[in-house]
Amino acid sequence: MFDSLSEKLQRVFKELRGEGHLTEFHVDEALKEIRTALLEADVNLQVVKDFTAAVREKAVGQEVLTSFSPVQQVIQIVRDELTRVLGGAVAPLALKKRPSVVLVVGLQGSGKTTTAAKLALHLKKNFGKSVLLVPADVHRPAATEQLRTLAKENGLHAWDPKAENDAVARARTAVKEAKLFGYDVAIVDTAGRLHVDEALMDEVARLHAAIEADEVLFVADSMTGQDAVRSAAAFGAKLPLTGVILTKTDGDARGGAALSLASVVGKPLKFVGTGEKVKDFEPFHPDRAASRLLGLGDMLSLMEKVSAETDQAAALRAAEKFRKNQFTLTDLRDQVRQLKSIGPLGSLLGHLPKVGPLKQLANVEIPDDATKTMEAIIDSMTPREREDPSVLNGSRRKRIAAGSGTTVPEVNQLLKQYLSMKKMMKGAARMRG
Repeated sequence: MFDSLSEKLQRVFKELRGEGHLTEFHVDEALKEIRTALLEADVNLQVVKDFTAAVREKAVGQEVLTSFSPVQQVIQIVRDELTRVLGGAVAPLALKKRPSVVLVVGLQGSGKTTTAAKLALHLKKNFGKSVLLVPADVHRPAATEQLRTLAKENGLHAWDPKAENDAVARARTAVKEAKLFGYDVAIVDTAGRLHVDEALMDEVARLHAAIEADEVLFVADSMTGQDAVRSAAAFGAKLPLTGVILTKTDGDARGGAALSLASVVGKPLKFVGTGEKVKDFEPFHPDRAASRLLGLGDMLSLMEKVSAETDQAAALRAAEKFRKNQFTLTDLRDQVRQLKSIGPLGSLLGHLPKVGPLKQLANVEIPDDATKTMEAIIDSMTPREREDPSVLNGSRRKRIAAGSGTTVPEVNQLLKQYLSMKKMMKGAARMRG
């Protein structure tokens, strides 16, 4: 979401690093570039004005202009202001009672139904909450079926509306049943419209009054930019919104919505949808997002992703095999698959700092299907061949190439890379010895 803006901001600071010392002229020139980059990213005009004014006020002080490393201090000032604009701090859900009720609202097509399922899985997986999903969109029957399907596929529970065709009655009954059966949280998915209208607002207002929601979360499509911000503001004028969830952040969004929401709407951005799968959902950390924008990386989020998605026991076994130089082709394939389960490899590398020794690795472009060929080749081997590649003569390599839909040179290349890895591990073991 922030890729284009991040590149432009990093370019500004790269130019500043070439200066021996900074003056007001340098700061003003840099701020012109930053202002242009923010406006091109579709950030709200008033937000841009306030941001650049705050940065200039702090950056032209004598302490900064005469410091030993002025560029680093200016970067820190920009980072702090970006963090403030993005909301300042993580805003957790306020789940005050049992069951706590979360009302999910927004326009049609923003991804409300999928987001409701994502939030339910997040609460179950990370906090051990028992969650009941409530389909309260009576205008689109497919939404009810979609929510029930998502629940079934992900081990969640969805309430059965039976023949109830009134949204308020549905929600009220479902919340009563959630209390009766001991659920911790009830997430109510509401109807949407193509645009804000009185009928929509009246329905969600009645829903909110009927179920006494602890959280009212507006789901915004990041691809719609400032339209999402305006829609959030319109909902906020009618409902006591407690936060925003931004969807489709893995798409070609320019980032303007994320940078404008907290300031314009006055409500925190609580979660972001990072992909199409139900597990692609995470809390929004303003400070981490600011760091990534400036190319400083987000190692905390990367470590959290790896820790949450990987099999720790398998990782320890693989590490021990590395140590003893017993790492086989089967182990190589399994480790790559485990990495892929966390998310696209290119996305993972995007969390690395784009400065210093990790810069080259962070900028590597990795296609989503980059490992498919490797997996196909290894899968076409017999167990013995995977354990002992030395048995792979010419005829075996031809068979593997035919079975994997590849060529013999591709098979040879994979084996060459694997043997180089083995040689490197052997050398490392000797050094430790």
